[in-house]
Amino acid sequence: MELIALLPVFVSLIFIGAFAGFLAGLLGVGGGIVLVPCFFYSFQALGYNGPQLMQVCVATSLATIIVTSIRSLQSHNRKGFVDWKILQKWVPSIAIGAVCGAYLAASIGSIVLQLIFGGLGTLIGVYLVFGKQSWFLAENLPKGITRWVLGSALGGLSVLLGIGGGSLGVPFMSLHQIAIHRAVGTAAGFGLAIAIPSTAFWLLVPVGSPALPFNLGAVNFLVFLFIVPLTFIFVPLGANLGHRLDAKPLKRVFGLFLLLVAINMMLQALWS
Repeated sequence: MELIALLPVFVSLIFIGAFAGFLAGLLGVGGGIVLVPCFFYSFQALGYNGPQLMQVCVATSLATIIVTSIRSLQSHNRKGFVDWKILQKWVPSIAIGAVCGAYLAASIGSIVLQLIFGGLGTLIGVYLVFGKQSWFLAENLPKGITRWVLGSALGGLSVLLGIGGGSLGVPFMSLHQIAIHRAVGTAAGFGLAIAIPSTAFWLLVPVGSPALPFNLGAVNFLVFLFIVPLTFIFVPLGANLGHRLDAKPLKRVFGLFLLLVAINMMLQALWS
């Protein structure tokens, strides 16, 4: 394919990477919850509307999360915000759930995956709009078989959404009385446990055409190579601005935006 034909893709990726990275830094939300719908609508508009488009969006988002989670984990660890004991206990079940989630996502149609993203995205949006730091479920994280069940569910649901540890892991830990900074730092480790095994699986999944060029399995490396450096540039810019602003109303605005995107994705899937 000629490079000139890919120019609209390059331009859209610049805007997507800058937008997702800036919002992730500004609001402390995982970039995947922004990347997946941005990928989906942009590629659809550019004519890449294959039967497994949603799988490509999810898989490519997870591949970028490997790199961004490593950087985030290193940064939070330097500040002492990573709880390695929590990671040691929760990573095995999360990783198992991630592989199961990837297998499920690869086995279902793109429309079903749209409905799942829309439904779960709506729940996350509601939490961002109405959630309060005073909410809690218990004083400690679950143990034993409950930990294995919930950890697997956390990993599996995250893969179905194409997200790392931030959008589900941070609220989950916060609801169990984990301080927000420690929850955010530890969730970066959750992101690695989710993204590494699921991406390895996605690399082996063939994708039906028409699809974006430069796919390896369901992961698009053209998108990957563009998005990662852009998020590295714009995440710190968003974080610096977020430190100077009150993030609560901004998160509510983003929650409303996510609700609109998630509901639109469900309606589009139902009308397809």
